[in-house]
Formats: sequence, structure tokens, C-alpha cells
Amino acid sequence: MRKVGDGTRALNFFIDTVLIMVIAMLLFRWYNWYVMYWRYAPLNFGWFFFGTVMVYYTLLEGIFGKTPGKWFTRSRVVTLAGKRPNIALILWRSLLRLTIIDLFFGPFLNGPLHDYASKTTVVED
Repeated sequence: MRKVGDGTRALNFFIDTVLIMVIAMLLFRWYNWYVMYWRYAPLNFGWFFFGTVMVYYTLLEGIFGKTPGKWFTRSRVVTLAGKRPNIALILWRSLLRLTIIDLFFGPFLNGPLHDYASKTTVVED
């Protein structure tokens, strides 16, 4: 079980963020059609983006243990013991990604807050 480096994690983040942004923009535009023609209450784009982040990471890491970014870099999420994390850990991990301070813990905790608090890590597949 070999932990991935910062470059791999950055590439994972970039690939997943681009996919999340595309999905969120499509959902936002779809919803705005209903706002325009059916008089739904308008919502800010942030609701779609952060909702997509939560669902994207929870479903993909919960079912497969990896996201498309992790498939591309051949890595996966595991517990510190090297086992597959349960859905509660994945949900907690996904919630912590929504905090703005998540990435700033890297120098202090040797990784992002969502890894430290959920007792998970990203390793080579």
C-alpha cells in the first residue's frame, strides 16, 4: 500500500473538479429552464455545484472506491488499515470536502482535512 504523491492528488482534484463543474452547469441550466417557463424559484449556482460535489464523491467513492480522476491516475481511497472504507466514512469525507479550509491542513496533517478526519488515504491501485 503506497500513498500517492501531491502531484497525483492535484491531478485527481483537477479532473474531478472539471467533471463536477460540467455536471453542475448542466443541472443549473436545466433548472433555469424551469425557472423561466414554469416560474420556479431561482437558485444560485453554488447550490448546484456543492450539491454535485457531495453526490459525486459520495456515490463514486462509496460504490467504486474511486472517482474518474482516481481511475485516470490509478489510485483509490482506502482506510488507514488498507481496507475499503464504509459509507459513513465516505459520507463524512464528502462533507468535509465542502469546507473552505480543507486543503489548508496539508502542511500540518500531512494531507487534507478530509483524509485526516475520516481516517482514510489515497493509495496506488
